[in-house]
Amino acid sequence: MCNDKIIRRIAGLFVMLSVALGYFVHPGFLFFTAFVGFNLFQSSLTNFCPLELMLGKAGMFGCTPKRSS
Repeated sequence: MCNDKIIRRIAGLFVMLSVALGYFVHPGFLFFTAFVGFNLFQSSLTNFCPLELMLGKAGMFGCTPKRSS
């Protein structure tokens, strides 16, 4: 489990970075923005967040792997 602020902070960073890359480098980077938005939307419906899973397995930012019930 991760603190929700960590997930929102990283998602916001990814969105800002991908928009900047789409503007300055190549418009194809905007697909990454859409991918992040889609993942935020689906995680609000399913309570499954791929980023939380990856951070938990890596033990980064104090995140721990989810325990199976």
